[in-house]
Parts: sequence; C-alpha cells; structure tokens
Amino acid sequence: MNILKNIFLLNKKSEKNKDFSPGLVDQYIEIARLVKEARIQQKLTIKELSYISKIPERIINSIENNNKNIRPKYPFIRSILIKLEECLVLKKNILINLAVKEKTILKKKGKDFIFSKFDLINTWQGSLLYFFILVLTIFILKRYFILNVNVIEIQNIENQIIDK
Repeated sequence: MNILKNIFLLNKKSEKNKDFSPGLVDQYIEIARLVKEARIQQKLTIKELSYISKIPERIINSIENNNKNIRPKYPFIRSILIKLEECLVLKKNILINLAVKEKTILKKKGKDFIFSKFDLINTWQGSLLYFFILVLTIFILKRYFILNVNVIEIQNIENQIIDK
C-alpha cells in the first residue's frame, strides 16, 4: 500500500515539475532517505539536529520530505549537506555527490533595447561613460557658478559706484 502511495506521489510531483529530470528527483529522495535514517539512528529529533547544525528546522524538514519548494537551490544546499554530513557523522561527500546542479531555464524575451545588453558598471565602456558624465557635470557646475559670481561682482561694483 505504501509503495503505491509513493508511486502516486512521485507521479504527481513529476507532473508539477516537468522541467526537472526524473534522475534529479531520485537523487534528492536518496538524500532525504540518508539524512532521515542517520538522524533516527543518532536518536535525534529535527529540532535537536537543527540546534546542533544551526540549520533551520524547515530546511531540514524540506530535505527529509524532498519538498523542492522550500529546499534551497544548489549552491546553498551544498553547504547545508556538508554541515549535515558533519553533524550526522556520515561518510564525507556522500550527500554532496548525490546533489545535482539544478538547471534553470531562462526564457528569452523579444528584442530588447540595445543598451540593456551592455554591462555599464563592470566594463571599460561604463567607466568611460561615468568619467565623461563627471567631467561634463564639473564643467556645467563651474560655468554656472562662474556666471553667478560675475553677476554678483558686477552688482557689487555698481553699488560702489552709486555710493560714491
């Protein structure tokens, strides 16, 4: 009965996550099984494991129940699995070798405006543009203040002439 339930749930999960391969689900099921067995073997509750490993309970729950909606993405899950290996005294890299980099599919939009393809912050073009903007602002501000200073000086000279 339990096997049929698991098969039904597995099919339901794969229908929801069509972009993930079945091998990916199997590997995270294996990770979940290993973590849960090791935790039970150590006679630890999820709360105690969370306290020892400093990993939030909901993350440990998501790993043990293979809940991909709460489970962190690959770079983060890797460090969590390393910590779990240490706390549960598992063989080194047994969980990490099972974790697979998840491929995210980026959808291409229509033709974007040409400037959106340039990285103006981290390129020499961006630095050059930034430099020209700074120089232009300095010249504009200098011109503005010099013109205003000349007007003030002319008014002071006119006031001195009128006073005499």
